[in-house]
Amino acid sequence: MTITKRIEIGSIEVLPMGQIQVRTDTIIEEGGVELSKSYHRHVCNPNSTYENEDQRVKDVANVVHTPAVKTAWEEFKASQENK
Repeated sequence: MTITKRIEIGSIEVLPMGQIQVRTDTIIEEGGVELSKSYHRHVCNPNSTYENEDQRVKDVANVVHTPAVKTAWEEFKASQENK
């Protein structure tokens, strides 16, 4: 039987400040039967670049990361740095 490894996007969530949280699932299978699954999460902030992201993440970012959201994110970051 062949052992295979698949990596796929498990979920894409938009958080309150406009961040996009991405869960990537790594699935190990043998003969079509899942042996294990592990998860990794990362966050794309409104000022992130998306060149290495899945097209679905890019599509969500194009809708969510408006100029107003990007400005609000920068203002939030600046307020946190001044604390």
